[in-house]
Amino acid sequence: MSATETAMTALERNWGMVDRALEDVDDAMLGDQPNDDSNSMGWLLFHMTRIVDRFVHTWCQETAQLWVKNGWSEKFGLDGDVNNTGQGWTKEQVAAWQLPPKESVLGYYADVKSAATEYLGSLSASDVERQLNIPPRPPASIGSFLGVMVYDNCVHGGQIAYLRGYYKGMGWF
Repeated sequence: MSATETAMTALERNWGMVDRALEDVDDAMLGDQPNDDSNSMGWLLFHMTRIVDRFVHTWCQETAQLWVKNGWSEKFGLDGDVNNTGQGWTKEQVAAWQLPPKESVLGYYADVKSAATEYLGSLSASDVERQLNIPPRPPASIGSFLGVMVYDNCVHGGQIAYLRGYYKGMGWF
């Protein structure tokens, strides 16, 4: 199995879990924070999707992110800053941000999943070895950054799944 096949297997399993976790969650539950120091399911989905969009489009393909290209930033009430992934937001910023309706959050997620699946499926072994220089990070291969992206996605997917159980109870998966 190639590195991209391994990455796609992990991403697809994670995305499947997230899809199931969000099936019968309404807008209120999607935006609810369990406490002032926690993120909502919607914020977590926004953040993990932003990371994938930036990785696939800006870093690997040097093309416009779907965030801007398809107008998702406006639907989320944010500017088109391609580096605003939610990383580094304070708890006050998270609490103050108005999560868009579930259909927008899931629409962006679906758009990015589709683009990522297409792009990652097209990578050859030599593509995975291509070096990226993304300051302030040290130069690394697409494969190395792909590993980080998959890890980040699975961590946040697990958080979404945990919150699904927190709100709806056991036995959902």
